[in-house]
Amino acid sequence: MAERAGPQARLTSPLEPTLAGRPLPATGADGADLRIDLAGAGLGGAWVSVTWRDAGSGGIARALLSAVSGDGASVALVEEPLGGDAFAWTGRLPSDVATLRLTALSRTDPFRLHAITIARRGRLGIVARAGLRQPGLTAQAVYWRVLGLKVRARGMIARALAHRAETGYAAWIARFDRLTTAERARIRAEIAGWEARPLISVLMPVHDPDPRVLEAAIRSVRSQIYPAWELCIADDASTDPRIPRLIARHAREEPRIRCVRRPENGHIARATNEALSLASGAYAAFLDHDDLLAENALFEVAAAVRADPDLELIYTDEDKVDGRGRRFEPHFKAGYDRELLWAQNYVNHLCVVRTETLRRLGGLRPGFEGSQDHDLLLRLTEGLDRARVRHLPKVLYHWRAAAGSGTFSDRALARAEDARLRALAEVASRRGARAERGEQGFNRLVRPLPEPPPLVSVVIPTRDRAELLGVVLDGLFARTDYPALDVVVVDNGSTEPATRDLFARYAAEPRLRVLSAPGPFNFSDLSNRGAAAARGSILLFLNNDIEVLEPGWLTELAAIASDPEIGAVGAKLLYPDGTIQHGGIVLGIGGIAGHSHLGLPGDAPGYFARMMLSQEASAVTGACLATRADVFSEVGGFDAAHLAVAFNDVDLCLRIRAAGYRIVWTPHARLVHHESKSRGAEDTPEKCARFEAESRVMRERWEPVLRADPYYNPNFSRAAAHYRL
Repeated sequence: MAERAGPQARLTSPLEPTLAGRPLPATGADGADLRIDLAGAGLGGAWVSVTWRDAGSGGIARALLSAVSGDGASVALVEEPLGGDAFAWTGRLPSDVATLRLTALSRTDPFRLHAITIARRGRLGIVARAGLRQPGLTAQAVYWRVLGLKVRARGMIARALAHRAETGYAAWIARFDRLTTAERARIRAEIAGWEARPLISVLMPVHDPDPRVLEAAIRSVRSQIYPAWELCIADDASTDPRIPRLIARHAREEPRIRCVRRPENGHIARATNEALSLASGAYAAFLDHDDLLAENALFEVAAAVRADPDLELIYTDEDKVDGRGRRFEPHFKAGYDRELLWAQNYVNHLCVVRTETLRRLGGLRPGFEGSQDHDLLLRLTEGLDRARVRHLPKVLYHWRAAAGSGTFSDRALARAEDARLRALAEVASRRGARAERGEQGFNRLVRPLPEPPPLVSVVIPTRDRAELLGVVLDGLFARTDYPALDVVVVDNGSTEPATRDLFARYAAEPRLRVLSAPGPFNFSDLSNRGAAAARGSILLFLNNDIEVLEPGWLTELAAIASDPEIGAVGAKLLYPDGTIQHGGIVLGIGGIAGHSHLGLPGDAPGYFARMMLSQEASAVTGACLATRADVFSEVGGFDAAHLAVAFNDVDLCLRIRAAGYRIVWTPHARLVHHESKSRGAEDTPEKCARFEAESRVMRERWEPVLRADPYYNPNFSRAAAHYRL
C-alpha cells in the first residue's frame, strides 16, 4: 500500500512474499509524476498485476502507468478499469525495468492515489486469465511456446490480456455508475475540507407536469450530496392546482428552495428567466421540471469550479429514464467542439453557466422556444476561449422520456428546427457565412469561399498504378467544379508504360505538373517535396487511390481551410462498397489512432448523428487533408525522418493543434478511397518493423495526448472507434 506523506510516498506489496517487508521507495505527489523504484525488486521480465485506486476518478483514467528502463525509455502500460475508482494492469514487465511511473493525464483533473499494489503472477495463472479473454489467441500462444518460440508466445499472451470486452449500458451502470457508501463518505469528507463552497442555483421552470415527476425532480435536488445549492422554481401559471401546492410544501420544508408564480403563461424562456431572477449563486444549472439529477451532480460541478474558477460553461453526459426508472440511451459526449455545437445542441443536459454571464446575455430568448437552450449556447460560446468550457464525462443528468413529461409534436419539432436555424443564422452572419438546414433538420454552417477563390495545390504522391491515378486526375479535371487548381504529381520512380502514357495524355494540361522523386517510398518526404513545389495558398494532400463522387467537394474543403481558425480539414471517405473508411481520426484506438465509425454504412447517421455533421477532430487522414500552406510551413510539414509511412498525418495534425489551430472533419465532401491499393498491406517483415518503429515514435512523442482524445468520450472502448462502452 502507498502511504502518502507530503511529497514522499512509500509502497510495499504485501501480496508478494519475496517483497514482504521490503518497502519500495516511491517519490512524487498527487497530480504529478509518481515514481516507484523497482531496483533490486527482481521484477524485470516478470509477469505481474499492478492495481491502484484513484479516489474520485469514477473509472475514468486520470493517470498514465509506464514502465521506465534504466536508460529512460518508457513503455505505456494500458490500464483496465475495474469499477468504482479501481484500475489494474496485468502483463510482463520489460526485462530492464527500473521504475514504474504514474503521470497525470490532465492538468485540470489530477489523480489522487490512495492505494497501489504489485503482485507477481505465475505462468499458469496468466495463461488462464488470457484464455478467459481470448481463448483462440491464447491457444496459439501455447502452441508457439511449446515449439520454443517464446517471444512470439509472449506477444500473443500480452494481446490476449489486453483484450477489453465491450458492454451494454445496464452492465456499465452496475460497474461504473453506482455510488457506494464509502464513496459518499469520501465526497462528504472532501466537501468538509473546502474553505469555500460555490453556491449553485438550480433553475427550474414549471408548467403542468405530472405531479409525480415534479416531486421526483425536486427530490433529486434535495438529495444532492453537495449542500451549497438553491432551487429556484418559476411556476409558469400551471392550471393544475396540485402543482403550486406541491411547490409550496417543498419550499416550507426546505429553506434552500425559492419560488415564484407567474400570473400568466409565458413559456419556457420567460419562466426560466423568472427563476434566474431569484438566483444568488455564482453558477446556474438548468433542470427541467420532469428530469432528475444524479446525487453527485452538483458536487462534480462544484469540484470543477473550484479547480478552475474561470470556467464559464460546464456540461456533463446524460441519459434517458422511463416511468419505471429504467435508464437507457446514454449520450457520452465529446469535449468542447464549436463546430459540432453549431450543428446540434450536443451539450444539452446537464448545463451549468456562470450566473453573471447568463444575466449579461439576457438569459433565454423568447421566440426561440424548442431551441432556446441551443440559442443561449451559441451566443455564450461565440468568441469564448475553449479553456473556459469544461466537459465532465459522467452521466449526471437523467432526461425523462415518459407519459406526462411533454413530448414534441411534429409541429413543435418543426418550430424548434426553425428556431435553431435562426439562432445559427445570427452567428453565421457575423462570420460572413450562412446557415442552412442540413440532414434530419440539423444545422449546417456554410463558410464563404474567398474572392477570388484561392489556388489549391493538390499534391499526389504516386508510383505507377496508372489505372488508379487516372481516376484521380479525371475526377480533378473533369468532375470537380473548383476553379483554381494546381496539381502536383510526385512521381516516386514509376516505370510502367501505362504511367508514361497517362502523363503524356495530360502533357497539354497547364494545371498539372509531374515532379520526379525516385528512391525508397517515404510518404512524408514525397508530400513535403510536393508542397515545396506547390504554388497554391492551400495545399491538398491526396492519395493516388481517391475517386471523386461529386463536384462540390473541393469547394467545401477550401472554404473551411480558408478559415483562419482552422489548421486542417478532412473529408468523409468511403470504401468502394459504400461503407465508411474515414470519419475523422480518434486517438488511442489500437494504441495510437484509428478511424471513427470505420465500416459503418456510408449513409448511417452514426453516434448521435456524428457522421452527418461537421465536427472537430484530433486528426484527419493524409489520404485527403487540406491545410493552408503557411500553416503547413509553420509546423514544419510532415516528419520525413521518423514517420515515413504510418501516423505522419496524425503527428502533423497534433502539431497543428498544438500551434493553436482547430482540425475539422466534414461529411459534406465525400470521396471514395481505394485504401492502400497502390502500396499494399503492411505484411512483410521490413514493413512490420518500420510500422513498429513509427508506432514507438508516436508513443514517445504523444503518449499522454494519445490517451486523452478530447473529442472521444473516455468511457468508450479503445479497441475500435465505434462509440461502444
